[in-house]
Amino acid sequence: MVEADRFWTRWPSREGLEHDADSRPRRILAGLGRLALLTTVCWGTFSDGRYSGWAVAAEVVGLVTAVVLVAGFLHACREQRPVPAYALAAGLAAAAWLANAGHAYLLADVLWYGLAVTALIRLPPGPALITAGAALGSYATASWAGTLSIAATCGGLLLLGYLLRLDVEARGTARRLLVQERAARAAEAESAALAERARIAREIHDVLAHSLSAQLVHLEAARLMLDAGTDREQVRERVVAARRMAQDGLAETRQALSALRGEFTPVGDYLVELTGRERAEFRVTGMPRPLAAEVGLAVRRTAQEALTNVRKHAPGARCTVELRYLPEEVRLEVRDEAAGRAGAPGGLAASGGGYGLLGMRERAELLGGSLLAGPHEGGWRVLLRVPA
Repeated sequence: MVEADRFWTRWPSREGLEHDADSRPRRILAGLGRLALLTTVCWGTFSDGRYSGWAVAAEVVGLVTAVVLVAGFLHACREQRPVPAYALAAGLAAAAWLANAGHAYLLADVLWYGLAVTALIRLPPGPALITAGAALGSYATASWAGTLSIAATCGGLLLLGYLLRLDVEARGTARRLLVQERAARAAEAESAALAERARIAREIHDVLAHSLSAQLVHLEAARLMLDAGTDREQVRERVVAARRMAQDGLAETRQALSALRGEFTPVGDYLVELTGRERAEFRVTGMPRPLAAEVGLAVRRTAQEALTNVRKHAPGARCTVELRYLPEEVRLEVRDEAAGRAGAPGGLAASGGGYGLLGMRERAELLGGSLLAGPHEGGWRVLLRVPA
């Protein structure tokens, strides 16, 4: 019952009545049509010479008043203001009767026709039917045409108004959907931008964490050696190693920038180079194949972070890196054999922010994979599984 009441009092779609989104040809045709109608009414009213003197002035004033009332009625309907709209509709009906009384029959008929069709297009269904019925009833009462002609005219006008109202509703729906689609695209673009920012943040963390933590290991070792009075040559070796790590970090930063641009070296070649620097054993099982950019990046960064952790927490431990190509996924396993990982100096183990494993796990889960890290056979194991 409530929905039925809302139907009879619901205004047509505001978006469908807006002309800003109309194409230029449509606006031009609409303007030409109104100009042609006004010209026809003026010609039909004054061409036969039935008016003279003050009667001409009265008809001109009536015609101008009718144009003002029509413009006001259209504006009130567009703004969906019920009281002005209904008042102006009554004014137009009265103006049509005055024009009919003044023998301006064409003007009267046009006002009744236009009021009926416009009401059906722009007013709520209930008031629209009442207004159209009143306008067409007035036309039928005042017309000298036959019953069949009047019925055909009224039926055609009702059908025209109904079809134009459907067109307005369809245009309004299309424009609302367009606005929603644009909003969805904007949200999608914003989401993509946030995802790209997160990806860059992960790249920055992975590169800097690996490079800086490696430098910190050597510099901290150099400090401990200085405190212990160790030979300067050994301290110098640590400083040189830290310098080498800084150079490697710069190279890795360049690789990260290349990765962000989509320029990748093969994963196998990268792991060979990485394990060579870290003095870790590396082997490949399965048939190597090209990997997607994000998958390859996940394998690279996981291997890098895992080896960094081995260096920090179990320096000198024997480390093995294995890359497995399986039919549906690729696995990376990094193992060290430091029993309990208890021999690492506390100062070195405490370096870093502790976000490496979290970042690796997040990267794997974003790709639909998983990452396991924990004790294994007296050492430590990191296992990455990613669909590929």
